[in-house]
Amino acid sequence: MIKLSHIYKSYPIGDDEVQVLHDINLHVKKNEFVSVLGPSGSGKTTLMNIIGCLDIPDSGEYILDGESVGNCTEDELSDIRGSKIGFIFQQFNLLPDLTAYENVEMPLLYHKMSAAERHKTVMDTLEQVGLTDRMYHKPSQLSGGQQQRVAIARVLAAKPSIILADEPTGNLDSVSGREILEIIKSLWKQGNTIVMITHDINIAKEADRTVYVYDGVLSEKERGK
Repeated sequence: MIKLSHIYKSYPIGDDEVQVLHDINLHVKKNEFVSVLGPSGSGKTTLMNIIGCLDIPDSGEYILDGESVGNCTEDELSDIRGSKIGFIFQQFNLLPDLTAYENVEMPLLYHKMSAAERHKTVMDTLEQVGLTDRMYHKPSQLSGGQQQRVAIARVLAAKPSIILADEPTGNLDSVSGREILEIIKSLWKQGNTIVMITHDINIAKEADRTVYVYDGVLSEKERGK
């Protein structure tokens, strides 16, 4: 499903150019749950952005569902993100003036769905994350764990086949973090492909497989082992 071959990525900083990713090779199979573990600044978020078609590599090849995305236009990349990939971010990224229901519904307004279809989809996904009793609450009226569940419901509403989670428990207490992890694991068991970015080895262990990123280099083995 996801195949990265010899991916390099650098960014200009002042007059210099900093290499962020070095010769990355990664294969994620359909319905696999992979965690990408590494310290802050290791390049793992840049890697996620490339997988999610939010950024493009300097060189190398990215095959998604058997198709190369290297020559896609920005509109084509946007279509891929909208149809295949869902993002769960550490910061939730909810619209503060909208209710939980409206936040989940918002992306669906760009799909060809009737009002009745949208309503059913929103209600189904809010029920899936256990938030139907908070659907008319705005983000400021919800706990961090509840806000993350709204963000997950928003992802589920679009029915992506791939879910990318960037430090999904990073802003949560341990109890809320455990609840979010259980939801993510349930999505995997329902058939979604999950790639989760984390710096916490205990969180990474929840995945089916862990890969490691240190200084922009990916390895199947933990450093020193």
